[in-house]
Amino acid sequence: MTTAYDAVVLAGGAARRLGGVDKPGVRVGGRALLDRVLAACAGARRTVVVGDPRPTVRPVDWTREERIGSGPLAALDAGADVLRDGAVAEGGERGGDGDGAPAPDVLLVLSADLPFLGEATVLRLLAGLDAGPGAEAALLTDADGRDQPLVAVYRTGPLRRELDGLRHAHRGLDGLPLRFLTGGLRTVRVPAGPDEPSASFDCDTWEDIATARARIRDHGTVLDEWITAVKTELGLDLDVDTGALLDLARDAAHGVARPAAPLTTFLVGYAAAKAAEDGTDPAEAVAEAARKAAALAGQWAAEQAGQAEQDEAG
Repeated sequence: MTTAYDAVVLAGGAARRLGGVDKPGVRVGGRALLDRVLAACAGARRTVVVGDPRPTVRPVDWTREERIGSGPLAALDAGADVLRDGAVAEGGERGGDGDGAPAPDVLLVLSADLPFLGEATVLRLLAGLDAGPGAEAALLTDADGRDQPLVAVYRTGPLRRELDGLRHAHRGLDGLPLRFLTGGLRTVRVPAGPDEPSASFDCDTWEDIATARARIRDHGTVLDEWITAVKTELGLDLDVDTGALLDLARDAAHGVARPAAPLTTFLVGYAAAKAAEDGTDPAEAVAEAARKAAALAGQWAAEQAGQAEQDEAG
């Protein structure tokens, strides 16, 4: 069973190396960087974004540091405070998510500029924390072995202990480096997995943005990226068999006529939507509509082939 967790996403940096542009809103592969990160941590019980509010791919809570621009530790502290305050029910007792479940004691911390982060890396971090005896944090490491404290999961108790200790020792958290936090925690290091080798790649410069956009369009991933971008833009939460739809488009194009490919897939989508209105699972509705259309395209092609044989014989 996957460990329950909350998430804090830091999205309020000044982006000076990008000329002060709104970095969380920069699009890579048709999706804002912040939305890409929020998709990776969609399994969080509750997500707090530290930054200026904006439309996002899913609902989140918003907050800001007490002094805007005071650094990542101050931002993390602000996000963690929202979750801590929200977990205290009336009467001073620890609460949960409103359905009787206790508040998670694990916090996922991410920066908002990670275009290649996915759920698989989040799950690896959670598993690493669970597997480490006495571990208080699990940090992703990049290809060079460097720790990534903004792609990490933390036990909330030890995290609060260190934040409070640093605040007391330095009379605040403003401007403190992240290594001050991780240096006081018992950490385990989790290397990036083969399914998401670039999970720690972040976008600090326009060159980084250009690199990310080029990788998105790589032949091996561009179709999945495009489908995800379209689903996000249209507000669809649907997993479909892309291969089956591509096979249908091919059969319609070859067995009927090239323009039949996009028209057929459109009609399949419309039929699936109608079936879903009647209670059919959307993914099953798409699969069934695609199967019927593919069979029809096969019959159409068979008729044409049979007629051609008759014409030749006559």
